[in-house]
Amino acid sequence: MAQVRNKQVILRDYVSGFPKESDMNVVDSTIILNLPQGSNDVVLLKNLYLSCDPYLRIFMAKDTIAGLGGLTPGSPLTGLGVSKVVESGHPDYKKDDLVWGMTKWEEYSLVPAAQILFKIEHTDVPLSYYTGILGMPGMTAYAGFFEVGSPKKGENVFVSAASGAVGQLVGQFAKLHGCYVVGSAGSKEKVDLLKNKFGYDEAFNYKEEPDLNAALKRSVFNIFMV
Repeated sequence: MAQVRNKQVILRDYVSGFPKESDMNVVDSTIILNLPQGSNDVVLLKNLYLSCDPYLRIFMAKDTIAGLGGLTPGSPLTGLGVSKVVESGHPDYKKDDLVWGMTKWEEYSLVPAAQILFKIEHTDVPLSYYTGILGMPGMTAYAGFFEVGSPKKGENVFVSAASGAVGQLVGQFAKLHGCYVVGSAGSKEKVDLLKNKFGYDEAFNYKEEPDLNAALKRSVFNIFMV
């Protein structure tokens, strides 16, 4: 099997504070496109879309949360993505299957089959949707709103971090559910986005509000927190 280029995004060192471009490095490596001999339960993937999510910042720290595996300097970043199977040592996956799960920030990845969360059966939507509304942000928003929060039609809902990948979806779910929706975000541009694109009834910049309770009362009474 041919040896091909494998471009990778490498973590240069542990991150403190806000991540910077200099914390990462793009390198050209190589990979042989076949499974190592005896590699059962391992899948070789061609990565198509990678999801850049806030939780990755936690993995970049030297001291990460207990129970969560951190990233190692000198190794590719790891995160959720959409991939195509190149070769499989696991009976559940075959060549050209489309899958969604944990992979590495590189063109090709060799991963344990257990890291694949599900096989993509519905290809009548853009595959990139599986990094958004059909992926982790969408699942988090749906479960948080309908399964955990479960407000009733006509109730008032407040969403913090409302312009983020999850928050913007929660707000739209709430509107479709018939709720009155208020959101907070950290800039005027984000507030405008909430009100003019995502359909929020009211929104405010929390950085300009010294009293959150007063801001909520000004927007709506008897609010349901999400």
